[in-house]
Amino acid sequence: MALAPQATPSPKPAVPASQAMNPAAPLPSAPVEKVIVTYKTSTAEATSNTAAKNDTAEKAAKTGEKLAFERRLAGGSALVDLGTATTKQDIAEVMAAFRADPAVAAVDADIRAYPMAVTPNDTDYAKQWDLFEPTGGMNVPGAWDKTTGSGVTVAVIDTGYAAHSDLAANTISGYDFISSSTDARDGGGRDGDPKDEGDWNATDGECGTGSRAGNSSWHGTHVAGTIGAVTHNAKGVAGIAYGAKVQHVRVLGKCGGSSSDIADAITWASGGTVPGVPVNPTPAKVINMSLGGASSTCPTVYQNAINGAVSRGSTVVVAAGNSNTNASGFTPANCSNIINVASTNRAGGRSYYSNYGTIVDVAAPGGETRNGTVSTPENGIHSTLNSGTTTQSLENYQPYQGTSMAAPHIAGLAALLKSAKSTLTPAEIESAIKANARPLPGTCTGGCGTGIADAAKTVNAVTGGTTPAPGGTFTNANNVTIADNATVTSAVAVTGVTGYAPATLKVDVDIKHTYRGDLVVDLVAPDGSLYRLKNSSSSDAADNVLATYTVNASSEVANGTWKLQVRDIASGDTGYIDSWGLTF
Repeated sequence: MALAPQATPSPKPAVPASQAMNPAAPLPSAPVEKVIVTYKTSTAEATSNTAAKNDTAEKAAKTGEKLAFERRLAGGSALVDLGTATTKQDIAEVMAAFRADPAVAAVDADIRAYPMAVTPNDTDYAKQWDLFEPTGGMNVPGAWDKTTGSGVTVAVIDTGYAAHSDLAANTISGYDFISSSTDARDGGGRDGDPKDEGDWNATDGECGTGSRAGNSSWHGTHVAGTIGAVTHNAKGVAGIAYGAKVQHVRVLGKCGGSSSDIADAITWASGGTVPGVPVNPTPAKVINMSLGGASSTCPTVYQNAINGAVSRGSTVVVAAGNSNTNASGFTPANCSNIINVASTNRAGGRSYYSNYGTIVDVAAPGGETRNGTVSTPENGIHSTLNSGTTTQSLENYQPYQGTSMAAPHIAGLAALLKSAKSTLTPAEIESAIKANARPLPGTCTGGCGTGIADAAKTVNAVTGGTTPAPGGTFTNANNVTIADNATVTSAVAVTGVTGYAPATLKVDVDIKHTYRGDLVVDLVAPDGSLYRLKNSSSSDAADNVLATYTVNASSEVANGTWKLQVRDIASGDTGYIDSWGLTF
């Protein structure tokens, strides 16, 4: 069985313009106001607050500073307030006095820490709508405060690696599993070099009936960039799990790849034994397979390899396929023990090409580089690539579309989760991703799993992030006129609610308007994120919008100004927002 990458190359932009992001600002320099004193375990000060207070008073008298014992920390250390001792000389004198005491094991300044998830300064980051846009994006930046994927290896079982400076630092040794020297194009069979030798076809029919001539895709390199491109390096793109390492395992060459090679690659990547092949020294805890072929069942060789990988602790992520049909007819998408990923577009609906169905687990951005006959490369997934038409040439960046591009978003998220909580099993990672996905703001005929994955919400869930307390109802009953072809808003100020909004935020809407099909209604969160409540419809001639919508707003801080946004897209009918409200 020959398998092919699950991606559709997109046309190159006419003008490859990029906007450089401003480099991250330096961290603020805050004065030290307290010190942390750790006493030796054998001393009275180590356990007695009274003894620690007395010792602090002694040090105050010795240094002439107004010191005060504030509290005992969880680890047993004493927190001492420096009072007026704010100059560097004062602080040094106080710390020296404590250090000179034989009862003291250590003294540390109580320094400030700051969120590190600043906007990446990678020059093409502005093109990566799939990471940050509230409608079609995956809310990735919000996860970077807690995890970047460090300590996790992600195997990209694909076409291999085209050398790229935006990937090199995060790329570790892999393997070439193509057993046919003809398909491999490297003069031999399996070896330790996963270099992508190109998957071009010179003529139509070369790879079987219906196959078309085409250039090399450098598919594995594009997939790898989405997962682990080097980030904050003022170059190119940002990777979702940029702290992780990417391991290229080559299985696709000329005319795709064979299931026998792919099954061995799955086993090797996860740390299993493959006859005649050295053991993988850096087994992957996440495996991405943006590939597939037609089959009504999952071949036993696949299922056995996948089961083995999962038993060794590897999460296996698979693209659903690009045939705009039920994913159950494609493999390994129809295997069990995997995360099956459909593709969504920038508007948050199912990409026109994406497979669908009940076996799809979750969706992620895969992009659309055309809209009918109009080329829209800006709506594709921008990542690392190579400019060679057959063999490798100069590195570059280009937008692609495909479930191949959606799958590495989930593989990157799986790496973030595994890094944040190393005890998570593959089943727990899958469950967390599915449970914390948000409903598609667009449409998905046929089924796209539980929705679009939300990176920040999922990471927050597995690391025990803040949960909301019950917060009551907030309403606005002031009328707001809705004119033809106009957009209006009505605001509600939410205060006194702890933490994040719930996954079942209730939005009560009362809009008086003839021909309600003219209206598009959104909920706008305090940070500007949009949640679609109602689409326009040329066939909905009824009057008024009187409804209660349920919104998964669990990634949003509850307190702040929320807005109901109503857009009238046609002429001839008008109305007003009568009232609306939120119930937390």
